[in-house]
Amino acid sequence: MTEFWLYFKLGLNHVLDIHAYDHVMFLIALLIPYAFKDWKKVFLLVSLFTIGHTLSLLLSVYGIVTVNPTLVEFLIPITILTTAVFHLFTAGKSGKNESISFMAIVTLFFGVIHGLGFSNYFKAILPGKASDKLLPLLEFALGIEAAQLVVVLVVLILAYIVQTFFRFSKRDWALVMSAFIIGVVLPMLIESEIWNR
Repeated sequence: MTEFWLYFKLGLNHVLDIHAYDHVMFLIALLIPYAFKDWKKVFLLVSLFTIGHTLSLLLSVYGIVTVNPTLVEFLIPITILTTAVFHLFTAGKSGKNESISFMAIVTLFFGVIHGLGFSNYFKAILPGKASDKLLPLLEFALGIEAAQLVVVLVVLILAYIVQTFFRFSKRDWALVMSAFIIGVVLPMLIESEIWNR
C-alpha cells in the first residue's frame, strides 16, 4: 500500500506542481467551452487525456518509443496553444451539432505528447525489469486522473461563478480564458530550447 501511495502521489504532484503548470494549462484550455451540465463530455475528454498520457509512458518505459526531450518540450505548449486558439475562434458558436469525436481524438493525441514529456523522468525513477513497471505506472495514472478531476472541479466552479455572478456570457468567458492561456503559453514557446539548436 505504501508503494501505491508513492506513485499515486507522484501522479498528483505531476499535475498539481506549481512550477510545471503545463498540464493544468492544457486542462483549462480543454475545459473552456464546458459547464457542469457537460460533465459526461468533460469526464470522457479528461479520461482520454489520461489514457494518451499513460499510453505514451508505457511505450517509453518499455523501450518501444524514444523521443527527443527538446522536441517534446516544444510540442507540449503547441498542444495548449492549439486548444486555446481553437476555442478562441469557436467561442459563442453553437455547440449543438459539434461532434465530441474530433475533440476526443485530438485530446487523446495531445495526451500522448504530454506523457512523452514526462517519460524520461519516469523511466529514471523506475529501475528494474519491464514487468515490474506496469503496476507503478497504473498507480501513477490513477494519481493523474484524481488530480485532473480536482482541476476540472475548480475550473468548472470558476466558470460557473464568473458566468452566473459576474454575468459573463459563455462567449466572453471563452474569449477571456483563451486569450489568457495564449498569453501564458507564447513565452513558453519563445523560450523553448528548440531555438538554440
